[in-house]
Amino acid sequence: MAKNKPYKIGLALSGGGARGFAHLGALYALDELGVKPDIIAGVSAGSIAAAMYGSGLAPLEIMKLFYNNKFSDFCEISVPKDGFFKMNGFKSFLRKSLAVERLEDCKMPTVICATDLDHCVPVQWREGIIADRVMASCAMPIVFKPVRIDGANYVDGGVLHNLPSWAIRDECEYLIGVNVSPLVKGKAYNGTIIDVAQRTYHLMARTNAVGDIKLCDLVVSTEAIADLKVFNLHEKERVFKSGYKCAKEALLKSGLVNV
Repeated sequence: MAKNKPYKIGLALSGGGARGFAHLGALYALDELGVKPDIIAGVSAGSIAAAMYGSGLAPLEIMKLFYNNKFSDFCEISVPKDGFFKMNGFKSFLRKSLAVERLEDCKMPTVICATDLDHCVPVQWREGIIADRVMASCAMPIVFKPVRIDGANYVDGGVLHNLPSWAIRDECEYLIGVNVSPLVKGKAYNGTIIDVAQRTYHLMARTNAVGDIKLCDLVVSTEAIADLKVFNLHEKERVFKSGYKCAKEALLKSGLVNV
C-alpha cells in the first residue's frame, strides 16, 4: 500500500442505472466490516450513492428513500430535441433527500464525475450544488436532456469513464472500485429506439471502464445482476443483496479486514 497520500482508502462507484442499488449493498458490507473510505467518487448511478452516503446518509436509509419509487416518479416525457426525458422529479427528490446541499459540506470528501459535452472531456466536481451535478452525471445521452451548469452542457460521466478511478487514484493509498456494469455477454437486441440508446451506451461504458478497473487495488464486480435493465426499479432488494454479497466476499479475501 502506497504511503504519503492524503487519503488511506478511496472508493470509486460506477454507473449502471438500477444496478446502482448494488452500491448500497457494497457500502453496507464496508460498514459492517469496519472498512471506512476516506474519500468517495461516483459516476451516474454511482454518483447518487456517493452523494447520499458522502452527505451522511446510511445505506439502509438511502434504500428506504428509494423503496417505493418508480421511473415515472423521477422523469417526465419531453419534446425529443436533445433528450426524451427531463429529470425534474429526480432533482426535486435529491434536494429533499440529501443531508446537505453542497458537495463541500459533505461529511466525507465526495467527488461527482460527468462528461463536458461542449469540450468533450471528463470533469470532476468537489464543490457546488449536489443535485445539479448528480443530475449531470446521470444524464444518459439521447434518453435524458443534457444538464447545463455555469454555461456548459454536461452528460453522463459514463460516456468517457464509467468508473471514476481516474479522479481519485493519485490521492489514495488503496483504491476500491465497485463496478456494477461488468462486461458480460448480453441478451440479443430486440427493442425500441430507447433500447438502442441504452444498449449502445452501456456497451461503450462497460468497455471504457477497463482502464479505470486497472487503477484499482481491489475491484468488486457484480456479474449476477449484469443483465438487469437500466430502468428496472422493481428488483432493488435483489440488487442490494448482490452488491452486499460480492463486496463482502471481495473484502474478506483482500486482507483489509481483520476477521
